[in-house]
Amino acid sequence: MMAATLGIGLTLPSAPSLADALLPYTVVADGIPESLTGVRGDATRGRALVVARQTTCLLCHNGPFAEQKFQGNLAPDLAGTGSRWSEAQLRLRLVDAARLNKATIMPSYYRIDGLTRVAPNWRDRPILSAEQIEDVVAYLATLRSP
Repeated sequence: MMAATLGIGLTLPSAPSLADALLPYTVVADGIPESLTGVRGDATRGRALVVARQTTCLLCHNGPFAEQKFQGNLAPDLAGTGSRWSEAQLRLRLVDAARLNKATIMPSYYRIDGLTRVAPNWRDRPILSAEQIEDVVAYLATLRSP
């Protein structure tokens, strides 16, 4: 499996392995209240994932990433994300944004069922692992409005 190093000793695999089975979760209202892994994610790793071009976050979003050129403007600015949404709401948006908005262009980073336009390397695999989802949630939750 090909991998990309994200600069802080964090490696983003080209796709989680088939051994990375989806962990069960429960949606309550507009969020997933419980961590997918049972533990809080690491915000430093989460930031590295958000700014990594392989995750495509900055293709659509922009935010407080002065070192990153060419940030997107198709989706909400990530600045203040932790003030706008709870960790449960952020988790559901990452896991399966289409559950909240069927017309969204945001990928479902932790869903594999019902997807039809998926590259062969990503079929039957989530884009991010449960641990990576928790890392991104932990980071986004730190982005508070002043």
